Amino acid sequence: MKKEQKTAWVTGGSSGLGLHTVRALREDGWLVIAGARSFRENTEEDGVIRLPLDVTDPESVREFCRKAGEISPPDALVQCAGMLVLGSCEETETEEYRRVMDTNFLGMVRMNREVLPRMRERGGGKIVLFSSINGLMGIPFQSAYTASKHAIEGYAECLAAEVKPFGIRVMLVEPGDHRSGSEKYRPRAAAMTPDSPYAEEFESAAGRIRRDENSGSDPDRLGRKIARTLDRKRIPFRKRIASADQHLAVYIHRFLGAEINRTVLRKYYIRRKRKA
Repeated sequence: MKKEQKTAWVTGGSSGLGLHTVRALREDGWLVIAGARSFRENTEEDGVIRLPLDVTDPESVREFCRKAGEISPPDALVQCAGMLVLGSCEETETEEYRRVMDTNFLGMVRMNREVLPRMRERGGGKIVLFSSINGLMGIPFQSAYTASKHAIEGYAECLAAEVKPFGIRVMLVEPGDHRSGSEKYRPRAAAMTPDSPYAEEFESAAGRIRRDENSGSDPDRLGRKIARTLDRKRIPFRKRIASADQHLAVYIHRFLGAEINRTVLRKYYIRRKRKA
């Protein structure tokens, strides 16, 4: 018996984990309507409907939802849009923090405010919010990204409790490192120059982050896991998709003291050069 086709609206669907999720949902039989800033006009390619979407622009969000709604209402909203800035807490500018929070966190808030009334009218739906391992623990020189993901974790708990009576379910996806980006997706704070007092430790941490992502897990596998989970009637509130050592790091962070965690993380991310 052929299953009824359902519709997923996906933000951040042009690259990274969002693109892999779009592909997996399409292959699983979903009608996928993907949004991204890089989509300049309404097109259909490889079975995916693509609409322009800038989650930091309220008018763009409203226009995406209007056009997508004319095509097919959402059974699931999958929010993947995101960005990061690498830099020390001291030298990351307020504007750099604002851009990250506006995309990663407030972008989700804007989309949910538009989509929730549609789901309530239809008697239910599923909302998937991309968090991260960084939403559970702080990584040196990723404070803006980490702060945005911590915000998503807390927001999702509130959201899930509020929308449950309407048949709407919420799921946090907490990915570890995946092979899905490049240097252009790891921009540095403007102040992170060789003259920075943090320069040596920053370069060590940035190198470790780059190596972990380049050797990370298969992003197609992540997409398939999300698609299979959305096929279920009930979805878990949290779905961590990470390597065994990253699962272990989360447990260590949860059960050991703050000082031990800082020591472990510094030892992993920061390798100071030995003095001659």
